[in-house]
Amino acid sequence: MASLDPLPRRTFLGLAAALASACAGRPSPGAPASLSSAEPWEAARNQFPLTRDYVHLASFLLVSHPKPVADAIERHRRALDANPALVLEQEFTDRKHTSRVRDAVARYIGGSPNDIALTDSTTMGLGTLYNGLRLAPGDEILTTAHDHYSTHEALRLTAARTGAVVRKATLYGEPSSATEDGMTAALVGALTPRTRVVAITWVHSSTGVKTPVRRIADALARAQASREPRERAILCVDGVHGFGVEDAAMADLGCDFFVAGCHKWLYGPRGTGIVWGRTERWREVLPTIPPFFSDAWWTNREYGGETPPVDGAVMSPGGFKAYEHYWSLPEAFSFHEEIGKKRIEARIHELNRHAKEGLAAMRNVTLHTPLSSAVSSGIVCFEVAGMKPTAVVEKLLASRIIASVTPYRPPLARLSASLVNSHADVDAALRAIRALA
Repeated sequence: MASLDPLPRRTFLGLAAALASACAGRPSPGAPASLSSAEPWEAARNQFPLTRDYVHLASFLLVSHPKPVADAIERHRRALDANPALVLEQEFTDRKHTSRVRDAVARYIGGSPNDIALTDSTTMGLGTLYNGLRLAPGDEILTTAHDHYSTHEALRLTAARTGAVVRKATLYGEPSSATEDGMTAALVGALTPRTRVVAITWVHSSTGVKTPVRRIADALARAQASREPRERAILCVDGVHGFGVEDAAMADLGCDFFVAGCHKWLYGPRGTGIVWGRTERWREVLPTIPPFFSDAWWTNREYGGETPPVDGAVMSPGGFKAYEHYWSLPEAFSFHEEIGKKRIEARIHELNRHAKEGLAAMRNVTLHTPLSSAVSSGIVCFEVAGMKPTAVVEKLLASRIIASVTPYRPPLARLSASLVNSHADVDAALRAIRALA
């Protein structure tokens, strides 16, 4: 089992500095002469209670809590268990914990805390957002053939409720040949005068392809420049498999809404997620679930008065939560920020490029994820000739390597190296796959 000894902030920052120096080819001040670039990442790995009996290459599905997050959860749990009514009443009075969470999200992604809604998952965020859109019969929702079930189903239900029409564009044929220009042209080319919503995914869990969100946003803006503002399509992004990997803020992406769970690449508490929206775009949505953390909305609904504008607080679904998890989100953001978003991006891309290059060199293995980091991220999809993907994953599991199968048609075997992994982990998986191939 991994060590669970605390890693003090000053120690972690020192290791991060050592990593930066190692990557730059020079020793860090005060670092042991023998320090390798792997050691700081091992220190980060030691913050997770993951068993060492397996190689974990499917951590993007649901995370193990790193120690700072686990400690925060336990601290809040003890307070709630000791005096639940008083703790909750205090939170309803001063919003201390909720404000701290939204401040942490805003610091990490950029923007205002008021633009952030708190949810339980990507799926809840997508459902809440799409169900709240003010659409009319005949309005078009443009999505892609590559999106997850949660997007497709949320849009289908929205169309059934509003009379809108869902259309799907195909962005690429063979995913390994996907390009930024090709994907952008395919999506913008499917735009019509009736398109009111464009719903895409940042990183496709079906293929590992990363879509060029910024290029798409800019191309949509150019294509719709002559339209009246109310007729311009809203760009919505399921960003969960880029969130916590890519070093990008909302201003960098250029979308109107961004939805993600926090219990995947971010290593946040299980059962947490966010929706970010542009201030002006929130006004085009209505909440589905009554909000608890907008005093103005609550007062207006109960006692009358002027309806406040919709914002992130209004769009945060109400109801009592697993508060110990919600209130521990800041520790997850701090964990990432202390390592450094840019270092995390470089590390995850490095490990997964190593996996892709190894797979691409094997006979009888087809790599479906592009090699280029411009159009891929932390998910690697492949096939072994003559074997079903489920059989490949089962064989890997017999070698104590945890991989996964994409829940799409056609299914593919899938590896995903993250912060809990090393080059040795990737090499072990490649050896096992080479033996199968």
